[in-house]
Amino acid sequence: MKTMRLSAALLVGALSLSAVGCDDFLDVNENPNAPQTVSANLYLTPMLHWMVTSPQFDGRFIGRYTQQWYLPGTTISTWDRMGYDAGSDNGAQLWRDVYWALGQNLVDMTTKAQAEERWDLLGVAYILKAWGWQQLTDVHGEIIIKQAIDASRFSFDYDTQEFAYQEVQRLLTEAIKNLERTDGAVDQAYLARTDRIYGGDRAKWIKLAYGMLALNLNHYSNKSTYKPQDVIAAVDKSLASNADDPLLLYPGTQNDDMNFWARTRNNLTNYRQTRFVVGLMDGTEFGGAVDPRMSRMLAPAPDGVYRGLDINVVNFGALAAAQQPNNFHGYAGTGGLGVPSRYIFSEKSRLPAMTYSQLQFIKAEAAYKAGDKATALAAYRNGITSHFDFVNARNRDDNQTPTQITTAERDAFLANPNIMPTAAGLTLTHIMSQKYIAQWGWAHVELWMDMRRYNYTNIDPASGKQVFPGFTPPVNLFGDNGGKVAQRIRPRYNSEYIWNVPALDAIGGRAIDFHTKPLWITQP
Repeated sequence: MKTMRLSAALLVGALSLSAVGCDDFLDVNENPNAPQTVSANLYLTPMLHWMVTSPQFDGRFIGRYTQQWYLPGTTISTWDRMGYDAGSDNGAQLWRDVYWALGQNLVDMTTKAQAEERWDLLGVAYILKAWGWQQLTDVHGEIIIKQAIDASRFSFDYDTQEFAYQEVQRLLTEAIKNLERTDGAVDQAYLARTDRIYGGDRAKWIKLAYGMLALNLNHYSNKSTYKPQDVIAAVDKSLASNADDPLLLYPGTQNDDMNFWARTRNNLTNYRQTRFVVGLMDGTEFGGAVDPRMSRMLAPAPDGVYRGLDINVVNFGALAAAQQPNNFHGYAGTGGLGVPSRYIFSEKSRLPAMTYSQLQFIKAEAAYKAGDKATALAAYRNGITSHFDFVNARNRDDNQTPTQITTAERDAFLANPNIMPTAAGLTLTHIMSQKYIAQWGWAHVELWMDMRRYNYTNIDPASGKQVFPGFTPPVNLFGDNGGKVAQRIRPRYNSEYIWNVPALDAIGGRAIDFHTKPLWITQP
């Protein structure tokens, strides 16, 4: 929480200046071009940007834990071995953005919205707050909530993950209550001025709140308190189709308003797809059923064959140059600058905070665990078909190179019983593998939560296969792991390990294997 200490230091500096300087010096605060207060809705747009974009920053690292991608090099990197970078803020962008980019800005927006009776904006503020705590606790475990954004403090105690989950539920309940109000200064036109997700549409924000609630409640799946019917009920009140997806449009005119994965931004250029994700789509794990989405999402090698890299082999192993997977933009080496890209990796590709497809797989899992396989199969099918539409739409966002998936291709895939079984034959292997594909490349935190809930390699008794078939942890785990897999990312180094050490010690955060400590939510 370095930001809080910095705020206090700036306050002390301001007081010192006022004591020794000319009073006129401070008149700058009355400059109409630099106002001290702004309209409540003006806070919103940057926070919506970070709600969608911030998880992608950390996805560079989480995506290696979950084997979405691999960073080939002359040695196998820290994160590809499920480790971490000591003394670095790598993997802590969400921490920074929740406490700083949103931080006091979100507090101010909430306060103004309450004072002005702008219940619709207040509802969105509660959703943003809930989103931050949900993402942060699912990545780091214990986080700072009760004492957060308190400029009077110089240290900040961590709250339990159980409290974080309860607080997310409370905030989402409050969000829905406020978004349902029509009194006061509720005004779609006012909200729409800065709402770059839903254009001020309260009904869609309510659906998103229910979707976030469904996600939260489904994470209790390993606990005796898990209530699958509550999950299903929340999903049924959430996104009704892809038209409700909360998508962020990237104008693509300069670096910071481009999709984070764009070749111009160069954040993923050297990464390559793994053998694991290719195996889920090329027929290896599902009886030879080749997924038509593979050629629209993943990248072929120069020879046209889709291959994934072995995370246990340095660089590209024995693959010849023509056999090495292209980058995610579709080009060999670091190519692709200024030319058409692919899927969600283009300058103007829209990225979601959540999708209808994702929620349908959550419903399928909950219904399956409730013993309602007919409902589970229907949701499972909806999840796949809607993701086909999502892939096609993302490949139209910026006139990318992949062709559209045809109805015939989709229907042939769904006709394969290895993909679309009867209700009696449906398994968790089916559901969670397809959810992985639908979340690949963007939903890094939820995808990792899924894998941790199933301990990465749990066997599905119904299928006799792993829930995530083909996934194997790195052979040579990072040295600090003590032979254990990663379960969380350590808190942000430059705030917690520099400024907040006593509180960190209270949760065991300075242990070298702290990142292997299981989360409360994944435990029975």
